[in-house]
Amino acid sequence: MKKYLQSTEFIDWENTDVQKQAQLLSKGLSTDEQIAKACFLFVRDEIKHSYDFQLNPLTAKASDVLKYKTGYCYAKSHLLAALLRACGIPAGLCYQRLTIANNKAPFCLHGLNAVYLQRHGWYRIDSRGNKSGVNAGFCPPTEQLAFSLATKGECNIQGIWPTPLPIVLNALKRNSTWVTMYENLPDIEVF
Repeated sequence: MKKYLQSTEFIDWENTDVQKQAQLLSKGLSTDEQIAKACFLFVRDEIKHSYDFQLNPLTAKASDVLKYKTGYCYAKSHLLAALLRACGIPAGLCYQRLTIANNKAPFCLHGLNAVYLQRHGWYRIDSRGNKSGVNAGFCPPTEQLAFSLATKGECNIQGIWPTPLPIVLNALKRNSTWVTMYENLPDIEVF
């Protein structure tokens, strides 16, 4: 579990502001489920999805997502992992391959999290942000993700990563605005 608790370049939970936010969210809570839910709700509801709100700057590091209160799903998952790790709760990154629109190609990766809860083991959560047609929640052991798989070619990418996939980081580094990121969303071929 050690790798799911580490502070990294993009899941920088040792940042002072991230630590303060984690302390604020966990204050008065005693179980990992209560703390994980508080962190999830904060990122889902208080951090705006860059595309939905057409916001810049394009963020990648957890501390920047917190500072600017915006991020694509990938960046929001970095912040959620950082907050959970700052509270001593193992957290990793997960990905889905989804259609971008209208249930047909092209496809892109979607970023979400897995958190290790003592009562349930690994549990996937999606802090992307709710909107019409998207209703992600925290109700272990039942998953309530933002998107269900509906079309051939969509899939859950197997694995729980301690650090972001390189293709995701490359896209976040290569693009500078929410628009250019949307025009260049990362994708991987699956067979």
